Amino acid sequence: MKELLILGAGTAGTIMANKLRGCLPAAEWRIRVVDEAADHFYQPGFLFLPFGLYTDRDVVRPRSRFLPRGVEFVQAAVDRIEPDRRRVRLADGLELPYDVLLIATGTRPVPGQVEGMTNGDWRRRVHEFYTFEGARALQASLRDWRGGRLVVHVSEMPIKCPVAPLEFAFLADWWLTTQGLRDKTELVYVTPLSGAFTKPIASQVLSGLLDRKRIRVVTDFAVARVDNERHALVSWDERDVPYDLLVTVPPNLGADMIERSGLGDEMNYVPTERHTLRARGHENIFVIGDAADVPTSKAGSVAHFEAEVLTENVLAHICGEPLSERFDGHANCFIESGFGKGFLLDFNYQLEPVPGRFPFPRLGPLALLGESRLNHWGKLAFKWIYWHVLLRGWPIPFVDHRMSLAGKQIPAGALKAEMAG
Repeated sequence: MKELLILGAGTAGTIMANKLRGCLPAAEWRIRVVDEAADHFYQPGFLFLPFGLYTDRDVVRPRSRFLPRGVEFVQAAVDRIEPDRRRVRLADGLELPYDVLLIATGTRPVPGQVEGMTNGDWRRRVHEFYTFEGARALQASLRDWRGGRLVVHVSEMPIKCPVAPLEFAFLADWWLTTQGLRDKTELVYVTPLSGAFTKPIASQVLSGLLDRKRIRVVTDFAVARVDNERHALVSWDERDVPYDLLVTVPPNLGADMIERSGLGDEMNYVPTERHTLRARGHENIFVIGDAADVPTSKAGSVAHFEAEVLTENVLAHICGEPLSERFDGHANCFIESGFGKGFLLDFNYQLEPVPGRFPFPRLGPLALLGESRLNHWGKLAFKWIYWHVLLRGWPIPFVDHRMSLAGKQIPAGALKAEMAG
């Protein structure tokens, strides 16, 4: 019996377990998935929890419900990977051998990386919404909000779902308006970037929206510490941004066990071949989702698109065939902009988000990089798609893992040459 081991039962790991169980004969291959948590979280839903738009039931389900028959779930923490011995050591000392290893351990917020962030104001005046516990605590604080300075802050890049902090600011503007508190609240968006987003064309559009919503933007802000006595963010160049309520995105890092295994970069992400998704220097280790260092967004849609190529490449590796270099960095995400409207971004390694129509070049019906009510409904519909389609590893109709250029309005010089590696 050969062993295929998947580390992580989040979005990426669950998709791969479903796909590979349907491809590998159960009599020849045992598939095991290791994760220390029994619950699966719909992480895009954390954005909606603080505003009371989603409940716990919308974002939490048992992991076992989404893993297929014939896949063994091992609920345990991983201590380290030992590539030379082709085995994984668990925290309790148990050793799991593998013939093929898939790393899907994701990324997580680490607030302790910023001096003072977890001191006296933590979970009182300082909150995050990238964890289930954090989103729920923030919901309680917003219930007591009566006005003041509300600061939305990004510590550094890369982060999981890079548009989420912007979405929070837009939804805060909407929520404060509905509560009669917008004129009593100064909204400030603080970013380490020189603009609202990581890509220039989208950044210009989203910066305009921030301006129209009267959300002040502080750019190029490299946070050094949180001053709990003065209730202020302090940058390395000694600029201050005071807050009454701070909603921060702490630094994101990969799993600690990646560092213990000697497999990661300085942020515990695994160096990965960007087109094949094989770990660099390890022929039988593959990486998917947020755990990889590939230069695309850390988002669930990326893991879904990666899974198409990775399934093909795992099977090719098993058969001793060359790997496909077909993953193009495709990312696709809705941006909730408040008041029942939203945006849609579609981009890859070669092309940043641009205006256009999606998924059909002429009919759309969705607008790319344009605000519409239909995009808002697409964002809400994604929750059902996530639980019932995406986790099962099924294709999403009309959305291919390779990004199409059809329907996109591409400015001259915007399309980059294909990158190697």
